[in-house]
Amino acid sequence: MGALWIAHVTVTDEEAYKKYAAGATVAIADHGGEFIARGGRFVQLEGKERPRNVVARFLDVETAEKCYHSAAYQAALEHAKGASERELMIIETCE
Repeated sequence: MGALWIAHVTVTDEEAYKKYAAGATVAIADHGGEFIARGGRFVQLEGKERPRNVVARFLDVETAEKCYHSAAYQAALEHAKGASERELMIIETCE
């Protein structure tokens, strides 16, 4: 089954977060992930609104989780710490 990596983000330091985004983009691509939504228009219907929402598609949950724990992603993540407030999840698709 496929998997989606879903992030809801409030950026508090644009410069540091740009470094995170650059590194995360490479790590996600290196694990076969592809972005299907990235900071586009959204309508918040329930819960806490975050101005930046990102969805990436992966082959499966295991690959998405492997990406998260990879050295490349963890290095990128260091730039996001202190530069954002985030929620991140991986969810299996129904496909």
